[in-house]
Amino acid sequence: MPTPTRGPRLGGSPAHERLMLANLATSLFKHGRITTTETKAKRLRPLAEQLITKAKRGDLHARRQALSVVRDKDVVYTLFDQIAPRFSNRHGGYTRIVKKGPRKGDAAPMAIIELVEELEVAAAPKAPRKTARKAAKADSIAVLAGDEAEETPAVAAADTTPDEASEEAPAEDAKKDDETKA
Repeated sequence: MPTPTRGPRLGGSPAHERLMLANLATSLFKHGRITTTETKAKRLRPLAEQLITKAKRGDLHARRQALSVVRDKDVVYTLFDQIAPRFSNRHGGYTRIVKKGPRKGDAAPMAIIELVEELEVAAAPKAPRKTARKAAKADSIAVLAGDEAEETPAVAAADTTPDEASEEAPAEDAKKDDETKA
């Protein structure tokens, strides 16, 4: 739990505040986003981020500490096995608070608190341009030097259009069949 604040505790006792925040955290981890008042969202953020950090640790002690706050075992399982791996390469900032506007009944300022999306890890870097340029330059030099007959099959196939390639392929297969029969 974060350090307690002085003054009123969300309209109740410290124990009631602790239980309310535990219920809000449970709902946040179960649904991914919840709508609540701005004050409750601001109080919930440090607790939720500490629980996600414990879930990233993943050991038994961290699981028991999370179970002392979030009483639902299914939600703790979701927290440790689905939510924590999403944030494995993020060092904090797991939640986002978006202000929504006043509530209709009592004009209380409302907010949406949600889990942010995981960071995208760059998949496979594209081939550097230098190597593509070098390959193109080597091909042009080979053409200028008169090595056209020594072109690779990939280059020769790239020079033909798809229609020509489809027409040539059956003819080559027929020649191979004739040579094997003879």
